[in-house]
Amino acid sequence: MRRSLLVLLGVVAAAFPSAAAAAPVLVLGRDGRATVHNDPFVTGPAVTPVPAVASVSPDAILAAARKPKKAPAVTFLSELARLYHGHALTRSQYHGYVSSYDGALAAEKRLQGTRATELEAITETMHQIAVSHQLTVSRLPALFATLAANQQWWTTGPLLSADERVEFAGSQLVWEYYPGQGIQLQVLGSFGKADGYYSGGPADYPAMQQLLSELIPLAAQRAGGLTWEYYFSFDGGSPPWASAMSQATGLEALTRAYQATGNGYYLSVATQALPVFTAAPPTGVNVQTTAGARFLQYTFAPGTAIINAFLQTLIGLDDFAQASGNQTAAALFAAGNAEAEAEVPAYDTGAWSLYQPGIEDTLSYHELVTGFLQQLCTRTGAPVYCTTAQDFQADLTTPPALTQLTLRARTRTGFALRFQLSKYSHVGVTISRGSQTVFATSANFGYGDESFTIPRLKQAGTYGVTLAATDLAGNFSRITGNLNVTR
Repeated sequence: MRRSLLVLLGVVAAAFPSAAAAAPVLVLGRDGRATVHNDPFVTGPAVTPVPAVASVSPDAILAAARKPKKAPAVTFLSELARLYHGHALTRSQYHGYVSSYDGALAAEKRLQGTRATELEAITETMHQIAVSHQLTVSRLPALFATLAANQQWWTTGPLLSADERVEFAGSQLVWEYYPGQGIQLQVLGSFGKADGYYSGGPADYPAMQQLLSELIPLAAQRAGGLTWEYYFSFDGGSPPWASAMSQATGLEALTRAYQATGNGYYLSVATQALPVFTAAPPTGVNVQTTAGARFLQYTFAPGTAIINAFLQTLIGLDDFAQASGNQTAAALFAAGNAEAEAEVPAYDTGAWSLYQPGIEDTLSYHELVTGFLQQLCTRTGAPVYCTTAQDFQADLTTPPALTQLTLRARTRTGFALRFQLSKYSHVGVTISRGSQTVFATSANFGYGDESFTIPRLKQAGTYGVTLAATDLAGNFSRITGNLNVTR
């Protein structure tokens, strides 16, 4: 399980402008041409993990979608009509939405293969939100923006690779392709891009304002305030769901827009985005603890404690509280800070950082959480942040530690050569007898007690054992020992 999760973590990393170099983004022009653009403010893969691949094939999904079905009691259009007849929508809004939805359905029929599958995934998601009675007026702008983006891409744009980020000419929004679920608005990536524009200086402020002018209307009413939601399924969570990290990065971006422009409108929007931090899951992200409060990466996963997301949430809350003087934000930061100070030591293995309990960070996440701790050290002066940041910085240049645990074996059967490893590394083993190598292999291992499966050694005697490890930062270590093999 540890290794499978590390594979997942390997494809997700920080999306903050200071973390990496410019990232390639595929931009679809109005003429239907897609060109690669190195966007300096979209860096690294999205923090939001890639949804699990569906267990059924795209062809099966497409066939099921086109198979005639008995009309359900509730449909997307029936729920849309309910909102209209309840006077929640004007006549022009209602007919505009119906026209857009019907246009997408018509486009589906003209498409084939992956293009049809991906566009149908969006209309199916909209249908499921309606069936679950979660279709609200405030969610319509984001849902129809997603529908329009997918209709444009899959009817005119090229096919995409998993996790590929895309944009549209004339727009600053960042989208990401999730196979089987179309392209989805990357909330965290978009707000991170806005932060990057602020860091770029006054010349980039107009682009930051344009980006926020596109993002702000896509917030939905949730927990009594504005929340930028996600509209795809992930790891057992169904849309719509929200993330403390992306919401707090939104607070940070709005605060910086205020600092750049002096326009109090941005602080007003940020104030309206606070309620989700006060509400418990699955509506909000606040989990009360004995020390204070933990803020969740995913509203649908109250038991998942991801430390980098928690720390970034605190930074966003503190940024807003300091700039606005908002007492609710200050109290939320204080509660979360108390909990984080209590939790942080548990994420230090002594040689590397943990992403969540039991799961080590990738290199990019280790660097990310180190930076967050350094920021919180500067902001609060809390010793636990300062010392842990120093320890994590030192881990980047400290070689992995190895200890051979298995010292004896028998000739009659294969055996496990056990060893202890201080941090996630690629480990190689060589077993030799005299000058002859009798066995050699290598694999990736996490920290703790691990083992190689060694085939039967036919001859008794003393064998030499060499274990070598290279960690994620490239640090190398090697140890040698003996293995006493008896009959």
